[in-house]
Amino acid sequence: MESMGKKKPRPRRSFTPQFKAEIVELCQRGDRTVGQIAKDFDLTETAVRDWVKQAEVDAGERDGLTSSEREELAALRRENRRLREDVDILKRATAFFAKETR
Repeated sequence: MESMGKKKPRPRRSFTPQFKAEIVELCQRGDRTVGQIAKDFDLTETAVRDWVKQAEVDAGERDGLTSSEREELAALRRENRRLREDVDILKRATAFFAKETR
């Protein structure tokens, strides 16, 4: 009885940029709704809408971060995190050696 009405979460899938571009093109043609396209290709409507939105941002039709800007931001955040960890390690090493020399 406990499992009634509960859906199992779908495993996370990844799609190639070419596949996403084809889906976005289908949506932009206007032949079918986003919901119909998502259902036909076994995708979630949310994912398809996000792909369409990102394509519009990349094309300059909508405000927001382009794909390249998102990639750069992610890389900068990774580098920032690594540098903070390096600084933290150096602070601990400095404190350790300062204690040892007394």
